[in-house]
Amino acid sequence: MFKKAETNSIAKKRTIADDIRKDYKRNKYVIQMAIPVFLYYLIFRYIPMCGISIAFFDYNIAGGFFESSFVGLKHFKDFLTGFYAARTIRNTLLISLMQLAIGFPIPIIFALLLNEVRSKKFKSTVQTLSYLPHFISLVVVCGLIINFTGEKGIINDIVELFGGERKNLLMEPQYFRWIYVISGVWQEMGWGAIIYLAALAGIDPFLYEAATMDGAGRFKQTLYVTLPGIAPTIIVMLILNVGKMMTVGSDKIILLYNANTYETADVISSFVYRRGIVESNYSYSTAVNLFNSVINIILITLTNYISRTVSENSLW
Repeated sequence: MFKKAETNSIAKKRTIADDIRKDYKRNKYVIQMAIPVFLYYLIFRYIPMCGISIAFFDYNIAGGFFESSFVGLKHFKDFLTGFYAARTIRNTLLISLMQLAIGFPIPIIFALLLNEVRSKKFKSTVQTLSYLPHFISLVVVCGLIINFTGEKGIINDIVELFGGERKNLLMEPQYFRWIYVISGVWQEMGWGAIIYLAALAGIDPFLYEAATMDGAGRFKQTLYVTLPGIAPTIIVMLILNVGKMMTVGSDKIILLYNANTYETADVISSFVYRRGIVESNYSYSTAVNLFNSVINIILITLTNYISRTVSENSLW
């Protein structure tokens, strides 16, 4: 009996090995192209995740883990009970909600408008011009924002034209979030519309013909054919955007904010940068960033569950 079971086990292993060999021969070029991508994510994304254990130690960079004392949840408690927690969480959520409310629907509206354009030349020109800001370096974009919002910038020229007072807008805390969000919409609107234009291209033209025969105009066709056709794409993108709500990029914030605007501009990622890189407090900054990531995971999981329950569209 044991010999028979062993023989069956060996035969099964040989079958699996043969299947792997055949699959490799059939798809060897695809597999070879995927190897660098796999290695990139393994080396630069997954292996560094071991570093999150720093959050539970008073990490000594010279001595490593062997000379670092375990402190458990101390750094998490210090952050959540500290002065900066409420400010950074509030600013992160407010900027993310503004981005979601303004930045999420605009690429959809832009794609719908482009879809109605009949002139191919005009459409391709507008598309190209709208994509360009995405490829401009963030440093250059922030330099433009600083110049435009400065006392002698073009925005102040317009304000003065209507009787307003010149002021450096980036030095005013109440304007920072709006400048950040609106400039982000300008930079990413055209690029974000690409995925919706691709979804629009996949809608069956016969649906539009049937709607026309039923007497539907362009607006009703958009309402009853176009929007339902791209609804799964919109839902998936919404889930992904909600999953990034606690991740406001530090690069742009750091390039634009200053001591005057910390109250409305300082977010979790910029706070982590100051504590981790500037002050070399690695354990504390890792704990804050880990807290941020856990909240993001909870948000994306919850949004995905609600979407699957309500619309049957989800990421998993």
